[in-house]
Amino acid sequence: MQSNDMRTDDIQPPIEADNYSVVPNGRNRSPLQLSIRRFLKNKLAILGLIILIFVVLVAIFAPFFTEHDPTKTNMLKIEQSPSKEHYLGTDSSGRDNFSRLVYGTRVSLTIGLAAMLFTVVIGVVLGSLSGYYGGIVDGIIMRATDIVLALPFLVLALTIMSIVERVTIGVFVTVIALTTWPTLTRIIRGSFLTLREQEFVQGAKAIGASDYRIIRKHFLPNAIGPIIVNATLLMATMIIAESALSFIGMGIPQPTPTWGNMITEAQNIRILQSHPEAWIPPGLSILVTVLAINFIGDGLRDAFDPKR
Repeated sequence: MQSNDMRTDDIQPPIEADNYSVVPNGRNRSPLQLSIRRFLKNKLAILGLIILIFVVLVAIFAPFFTEHDPTKTNMLKIEQSPSKEHYLGTDSSGRDNFSRLVYGTRVSLTIGLAAMLFTVVIGVVLGSLSGYYGGIVDGIIMRATDIVLALPFLVLALTIMSIVERVTIGVFVTVIALTTWPTLTRIIRGSFLTLREQEFVQGAKAIGASDYRIIRKHFLPNAIGPIIVNATLLMATMIIAESALSFIGMGIPQPTPTWGNMITEAQNIRILQSHPEAWIPPGLSILVTVLAINFIGDGLRDAFDPKR
């Protein structure tokens, strides 16, 4: 006859939560962790990130890659072919092309990053005000957006550039930002209009939260995905804009080394034919960097896609 008493050995200890492995399908991960995981699975995005990191390291450690001054002219070494002393030869002023390429990486990335950040600040502020308050505030901001969008980018940028007496990096960044903010503004406005009617926003208003707190704590975190994606793509646009404006003589003036200035320097048909090393490397630098940034932007867009 079996005893009703349970033996101590038969009693199994409770299973601790720590003994469980990761919950299937990633249900224990935050949205940010899931987005990062999706991004890391995108091979093109990772390739773009590696390339961009390399370009940034070249920009930071430019003095370690070359000993030549990128702005120093030498009239005795005009348009020399590549050699051990000058890896990519010299330009029409005797400046070392390789050092200009390396230091141009620093200037072009600085312009792209600074202009992107400035544009993001303008776009987020105006888009937030427009989408949150609506009404007359939305009307004024959207009419200003329509006016800027109605004017071609190059025409508007060239008009402002022609008024400025001396174009510096700061002036150039400001002009680019003031002509490219409307697109991001509309994106942020659309996100805010969608979020404005959500229950958690109404609840925050009901308990007396200030407009600034609601925007900072509830709106912006939910709109961070579109902001990051568009900021990444904006940086690529800024680099191309600098090159385009420099090519037509309205960008950063010589002798400041930028990729756009190097291509401008090689506009002479004689240099194009006899010295391809003067314009192919900066052209490839622009192409590869912009592609890398676009790969990262596409990866971020897929990673932050709410449908996934």
